[in-house]
Amino acid sequence: MIRPLLRAALLLPFTTVCAFADPAPSPASTSGEPYELVRTLQTVQDGIARGDTAAHGSHIALTRQVGEKFLAADPGVWSNAQNGQAVIIYLLSGGGPQVVRKLPRDKLNVDERLFNGALAYVEGRQDEARELLKDVKPRTLPTGLGGQVALVQGALFARAEASLAIERLDDARLLLPGTLVEEAALRREILLVGQAEDFDKFEFLTLAYIRHYRNSVYAGDFWQRFASGLTQSSIALDERRFARIVTLLEQIDRASRLKLYLVIARTAMVHGRLAVTRLAGERALTLSADASEDRERAHFLRGVSRALTDEYDGGVAELKALDRSKLPERDVPLLNATLQLALDVRKPFAGGSTAAADKPPVTPARLDLAASTETLARARKQLGELERLTRDRP
Repeated sequence: MIRPLLRAALLLPFTTVCAFADPAPSPASTSGEPYELVRTLQTVQDGIARGDTAAHGSHIALTRQVGEKFLAADPGVWSNAQNGQAVIIYLLSGGGPQVVRKLPRDKLNVDERLFNGALAYVEGRQDEARELLKDVKPRTLPTGLGGQVALVQGALFARAEASLAIERLDDARLLLPGTLVEEAALRREILLVGQAEDFDKFEFLTLAYIRHYRNSVYAGDFWQRFASGLTQSSIALDERRFARIVTLLEQIDRASRLKLYLVIARTAMVHGRLAVTRLAGERALTLSADASEDRERAHFLRGVSRALTDEYDGGVAELKALDRSKLPERDVPLLNATLQLALDVRKPFAGGSTAAADKPPVTPARLDLAASTETLARARKQLGELERLTRDRP
């Protein structure tokens, strides 16, 4: 439906194109009102959310033509409040501010605060836009306008007031389900809830996006935000959640999954979550090609988790067998420090022997702890070096 609609929108005059905004228009709905043309623009944009590449390729031209029709409209149409609201929606849907500034401002029947806030937002005056739009309650506005305003508020307050941004993005999704606004709200909100360490909602939003918008033209951006939300917080570092993480990652392509498992494994190692390091490292091993750099990295990460937990011998052997030339440069010092630490922990005391270990030592009048103290001090030093390396080279 979208492609024929788009072609019609590009070819027909202002008074005719609006008839396509409704599948079964009545005579009153074909009067050529600006709000009807904006509705058509939104319908085409919603096709982008469903993966219509033709809509994506042509919506810029359609947006330009909508602006031209605005400028050619009879000034009297702007006294209609629906048309005033359509101007704001047009702005927030990618319309040109230079077009809006040429409209007869004294004729526009529109909320002053919303109009100025939308104009400030699209012109990049973010502080002014925040001040003008902060107290606007999207649910008190007409649905189409409220959803657009809520989406913009989510963008404006994402850094300074994340909880408010999340609340507004929830509003956007609820007010305009099945639209490009909901799709964009999901993309933005998933990163925020990841940073807020809200795994349940992170999982819910991911599954909602997959269910409704996995074919969206902007799906690539969603998965980038998903990866950031997953790896820049601790939500992937709890081993009890790992099976749920695996389920989410099964939705994306093999190469992306491999990359994410490697990032998760290293992030977990840096934070001392060696159980997750091992789980993610093993997943990466199953996805990587033989003799590849990714395979060596996966062995490195799994080897560290084994050597420093309950499989010392196997872990050390895995680390020693690595082809260092295939590891990222930043991981080589970390490998050296880990191996040295693992070896020192198992190093026998100076002067000891296997034979002596079979006989209980004679208890001296005064214990000499110099050798063990030296070993412990060396281990502490290397643990500190290992921590420094992981902190400075994330």
